[in-house]
Amino acid sequence: MDSDSLKSVLDLPPPFRSIFGFRYFNSLQSECFSICYHSDINMVVSAPTGSGKTVLFELCILRLLSRFMTQDMRFIHAKGTLKTIYIAPSKALVQEKLRDWNKRFGSWGISCLELTGDNDAYNTRNLQEADIILTTPEKFDAVTRYRIKDGGLSFFSDIALVLIDEVHLLNDPRGAALEAIVSRIKMLARNPDLKLSPLAHVRLLAVSATIPNLEDLAEWLMVPPQGMKRFGEEMRPVKLTTRVLGYTPAKNDFLFEQRLQNFVFDILMQFSKGKSALVFCSTRKGAQEAAQRLTQTALTYGYSNPFINSKEQQERLREASLSCSDKHMQSYIPYGVAYHHGGLGLKDRNLVEGLFLRGDIQVLCTTNTLAHGINLPAHTVVIKSTRNYNKEKGLYMEYDRSTVMQMCGRAGRPPFDDTGTVIIMTRKETVHLYENMLNGCEVVESQLLSCMTEHLTAEIVQLTISDITRAIEWIKCSYLYVRTKKDPGKYSVRKGITNEQIEKHMQEICVQKVNELSQHQLIWNDEDGFLLKPLEPGRLMTKYYLRFNTMKYIMQAPASCSLEDALRIVSQAEEIAWIQLRRNEKKLLNDINIDKNRRLRFHVLGDKGKPKKRIQTTEEKIFVLANDFLTGDPLVHDLSMTQDMNSICSNGCRIAKCMKEYFIHKKSYTGALNSTLIAKSLYQKLWDNSQYLLKQLPGIGMVTAKALHSMGIDSFEKLAEADPRKIEIVTGRKYPFGNQIKESLQSLPPKVEMEVKEIDNQKQGKTKLLITLTRLSEPVQSSKRHYADMVVGSEEDNLIHFHEKIRVDEFNSPYNATVLLSHSLKGNLTVKADLIFEEYLGVDVHKKLVLKETNANSNPRSKNKQSFPSSEPKPTYI
Repeated sequence: MDSDSLKSVLDLPPPFRSIFGFRYFNSLQSECFSICYHSDINMVVSAPTGSGKTVLFELCILRLLSRFMTQDMRFIHAKGTLKTIYIAPSKALVQEKLRDWNKRFGSWGISCLELTGDNDAYNTRNLQEADIILTTPEKFDAVTRYRIKDGGLSFFSDIALVLIDEVHLLNDPRGAALEAIVSRIKMLARNPDLKLSPLAHVRLLAVSATIPNLEDLAEWLMVPPQGMKRFGEEMRPVKLTTRVLGYTPAKNDFLFEQRLQNFVFDILMQFSKGKSALVFCSTRKGAQEAAQRLTQTALTYGYSNPFINSKEQQERLREASLSCSDKHMQSYIPYGVAYHHGGLGLKDRNLVEGLFLRGDIQVLCTTNTLAHGINLPAHTVVIKSTRNYNKEKGLYMEYDRSTVMQMCGRAGRPPFDDTGTVIIMTRKETVHLYENMLNGCEVVESQLLSCMTEHLTAEIVQLTISDITRAIEWIKCSYLYVRTKKDPGKYSVRKGITNEQIEKHMQEICVQKVNELSQHQLIWNDEDGFLLKPLEPGRLMTKYYLRFNTMKYIMQAPASCSLEDALRIVSQAEEIAWIQLRRNEKKLLNDINIDKNRRLRFHVLGDKGKPKKRIQTTEEKIFVLANDFLTGDPLVHDLSMTQDMNSICSNGCRIAKCMKEYFIHKKSYTGALNSTLIAKSLYQKLWDNSQYLLKQLPGIGMVTAKALHSMGIDSFEKLAEADPRKIEIVTGRKYPFGNQIKESLQSLPPKVEMEVKEIDNQKQGKTKLLITLTRLSEPVQSSKRHYADMVVGSEEDNLIHFHEKIRVDEFNSPYNATVLLSHSLKGNLTVKADLIFEEYLGVDVHKKLVLKETNANSNPRSKNKQSFPSSEPKPTYI
C-alpha cells in the first residue's frame, strides 16, 4: 500500500484522535481500518509479530464506544453496559494491555478490570461496572464457573465485543479453555432470552501470528470473507532471519540449559555482528549465570572485548556501574553485559534499560517475562532453551507458541536496523516444531477432545446446556467440530466419510459423554435421556476445576474416609499423574519409606503389612514424597523432587477442598474432617502434629523453627509468652528479630471460644444443642480474611447434623446456633462440635458431648461435656 492510501488519524471523530500517538496508520492498519471502525462484522487477522495488530483492537473498541457519542460529538457513557472482553494467553500480556488502556481510555471514565491469577480483589459489582475486562482463558473460565451463584455469568448479556489475542494458543494444551469460553459465548448469544441484549450481536475479533489454516478459524468465529485478512512477512517492519539450532539432550532440563551456556558466546559472535542482543533464559538464576559466563569469556579478550566498541562507551559503562546496587551486575556492566529480571530493584532495572536502549550495554540476559512487558528491542534475539519451569504443573514444559513469538518479536529495531536475527536453541527432537512455527506452517488444531467431559459438565452446571439438543449444538459451536470435518483422521475418525457421518459421530460422542456423567451421578437426565440438570458432585468438579477421573476417585471413597485414605486419593489424582518415577530417585524413596527413625505418619505397605522396600509406581512415589514433606523437615532436597512436591501440594490442596465439600454434601462427618485436615496440611506442607507448626508464620523458616523448638517453643501459645531477647540468642539473630517474630502472630485468626450445651426440648426422641461462639480477641486490621467451618456431627453413626461456614474476623460475637438432632441408635451418642479454620493448623477448636441412652428422651440431659483427648490439636490462639 503506497503512502497516499494510508489512513490518517484525522479519519476518526475528533474525540478519538488523541488515543493514538501517531498521524498515519501503517499499511496493515489502513487496510483493516474500514472493517474495524466502520462495520460490526467478525474478523480474523493473521500477521507477523510486530506488525501493529494491537491497533485493530483499539479501533474495534472505538467503534463500540462510538455508540455513546451524541450527534454534537459529546461522549455520554453508561458504565458497564457495553463490555469488551480481551483474552490473552499470559498474565504479562494482560497486564501490559491494562496499563496501556488505562492510560488511553481512563480519562473518559472507561473502567478496565484485570481478571488473572494475580488479581482476586474484585467482586460482582466490579464485573458488572467494568467496560473492558482483560483476562486469560483459564481465569475467565474459572471465574464464570466459580461465581455462578453470585453473578459470575450475570455480566455475559452485556458483552458486545470479544478480542482474542494470539488465537493460535488453541494449538497448545491450554487451548481447550479458550475454545470452551468462546463456544460458551457463541451458545449464549443464540439464547432467545437474550435476543435484546448486546450479547445477541456480539462481535468477535481474533489475531494471530502467521498460520496456514486461517480459514478454519474464520469458520469457527463466523467470519465473512471480507473479515478474513492474511498478511505476510512484507508487513514486518524489519526483515527477520531465523535459525533453529538443535543440541543433544542432557540428563535433565536444568543441566541442558547449563550446557547451552557453552554455545551462547560463539552464537553472538557469528550472528550479532557487534549489534545489541537479548538472550532469553528460563529462570532468573539462568539469566545471571549467562551474564556471568559471557563476562568471563569477554575478559579473556582483554582490550579487544567484542562487546565494547569505543573508549567513550567503556567510560560511560564504568561510571554507570558505580551507581548499580547489585554487586554482581556492578562487575558485569563495564564489559558491556548485564541481566534483567523481576527480582532486580527498580533503580537497577531503570539503569540497565537505559544503558541497553542507548547501545552501551550490548548483551542483555533476561527472562521470558521481558518479552511480554517492557519494549526493549534488539538486533539479535537468542532463545536459550525452549522449555521453562511451570509452577502449576511442577515440571519443565515447552514455551507456549505465543511466548516464543513474543520473544522473536523483540528482534529488529526500527529505525536503527533494517534486519533482525532470531536464534532458537532447542533439543534435536524439537527442531522441526520451531522451524514450522517460525515459517508459519504449523496447523492450528483443537485440544478440546481430551477434556470434553469436564467442559461439557461445566456448561451443564452453568445451565448453558439444559438438554441433549443444546449439548449437540454446543459441540457444533466448537473449533473441534470445524477441524474434525477438515481432518477427521487427526481426531480418531475414519477418513473419507461424509460431513453428515461426521456430524452423526460427534452427536454419538456427545450422547456417550452425557450418559457417562449421568451414570456416575454428576448430572441428572430424565427417562428419555433428553433433559439435563447438574447434581452437586458435578458442581463441585466444575468449581474446583477437577478432572473427571479424579472426581470419580473422590466419589468412590468410603464415608468413613480416614486421613490415609484421603492422601491416597490425592496420590492417584489425574492432575498430578504426569509426575515421573525416575530411576535415580528410587533408592532415596525406598529409604524414606522403610523409615528407620519412625518419622512418617503413613507408609506404602507390602504384602505382610510392613513398609515396602521398593517403591515401584508414580502413585507410591507421590504418597512417600507427601509423607516426607509433611513432617516439616523432609529428607528430600533434590531439585526435581522438590518441584514435584510443590505441584503435589498445590493440586492436592484443591482436590482435598473438593473432597471436603463432597463429604459435607454426603453428611459424612469423618470424611469431612479428614479431607479438611489433608487440605490444610498440603497447603502448609506440615502435618497437624508436626514439631514445626511455627513455620506457618511469615518470617519463620526451617532454621528458625528448629531453633525455637530446641528451646521448647513449638506452639503459637508458647511463642506469645517467649522473651524476644532469648529468641534472638537462640536463633543467632540481632535485635529486633525477636520482636518481629512475635509480631508475626498477628497474621493468625482471632481467638475464638466455643461452648456446647443442651437446652430444653419439647420434642420426644430429639436433642437440642446450643453452640455459642465468642471472639476473645479483636481481629487485626488487615485485608486478609479468616474463614472457618463449624461442623456438628455424631461419632457412632458418622453423621453431620449441622454445618456453616463463618468469617471469623467478622461474625457478631457472641454467635449462637441451635442444632436439633435425633438419637436413633442404641447406647450412648457422642456428639462433636468443631470449629475448623480454613488455613492454619494447630488453632482448631473441638468440643465433645456424650448423650447417655437413659437420658436420650428426657431432661435434665447428661452433663458429660469435655474437650478432646490430648492427641487432638489443642485450641491454641493468640
